[in-house]
Amino acid sequence: MKSFELLQEQMVTLEKETEHKGYYYKISDALTIMICGMLCSLQNIADIYDWAQAEPVRDFLFREFNIYKLPSRAQFYNLIGCVKAERFQEVFIRWVEDVVKSGERIRTIAIDGKTICSTEKRIDENKQPVHLLSAIISESKLIVGTMPCDTKISEPKAFRQLIEILNVKGAVLVADALHCNKKSAEKVIEEGGDYLFAVKDNNPTLKEEIELYVQNEDMDKCTQTEKNGGRIERRTAYTTTEIDWLTGKEQWKNLVCIGAIHTEFTKNGKVSSEWHYYISSRKLSPEELLKHARLEWAVESMHWLLDVHFQEDKTKVWDMNVQEVLNIMRKIALNLAREYKNRYEPRKPISGILKRNLFDINNLSDFLSNFIAVILITELLLN
Repeated sequence: MKSFELLQEQMVTLEKETEHKGYYYKISDALTIMICGMLCSLQNIADIYDWAQAEPVRDFLFREFNIYKLPSRAQFYNLIGCVKAERFQEVFIRWVEDVVKSGERIRTIAIDGKTICSTEKRIDENKQPVHLLSAIISESKLIVGTMPCDTKISEPKAFRQLIEILNVKGAVLVADALHCNKKSAEKVIEEGGDYLFAVKDNNPTLKEEIELYVQNEDMDKCTQTEKNGGRIERRTAYTTTEIDWLTGKEQWKNLVCIGAIHTEFTKNGKVSSEWHYYISSRKLSPEELLKHARLEWAVESMHWLLDVHFQEDKTKVWDMNVQEVLNIMRKIALNLAREYKNRYEPRKPISGILKRNLFDINNLSDFLSNFIAVILITELLLN
């Protein structure tokens, strides 16, 4: 159970806050119960607390984690409320670093933000809804970091703060046009990574010049066609490293490549299309541009899982700090489920894995026992 043991070792550090003195129950135990409940697809604090009261679950908690006493419902809520989201984010990132151990491997890290919709209705005029930026290793779909930001507009600043505390050396960081700015490009290079940014109307001159070049010059290209949801999608990628003509090129740190992807959709005989433009500090072939651009969707998939499996956008919690703590716990549960899926049941949907744990507590024991050693994500990328 090494991966989970590493997590518990990190969570124990949360006990050291002086304001927690006087509690008869461990904060780390409450977090362990919550994460185990989420590994059974349970969605909220009340359901997980009721689940933990069942005799088979109590036996499981004592056998696996030496948790032999449970707080009252009110105390359980209070224990979770004692956790500072900022500290818990640090714990989460340190734990993932211990599990991943793949800093030198070339990989794709996708970064994007999401507002927890339920918090938009639970704020006053002095507060903002909870908006969180997440980073995910696209190849393995493991979440490696999270960072709160006030609004979507403040995402670029949070982006730079997040990559400063992550290990991005050797990675291609993929982000949408909101993060396509010179400060973020410089920060990515400073931290040892490469950037691939989408270019849209927030950089009008850059977009216009790339668009004109793509439409009028010969470029390296490749095409991929696939059927998806009853429609045919044909993607053609173009790249070039001959960009001395690009206005202001020297202002973008290490910029060496531009590209474009033209996507044509055919459904019921009707054809539609769209163009996307990119800049990168890495020399990319058209095939590599297609690969990295597609891998950006991993973070959107993660957001979907948070909404569908954990009903995050319907979470009825007034405390914004607790909302952030719950978000981190869901990401821990997703990482553990993803880690198991990648290694043992790649074709099994995560929903099936989690529900199987709910219906059979012994299966949850077996699920956790599979984490005998730290799983190197480099092994997953080589498969």
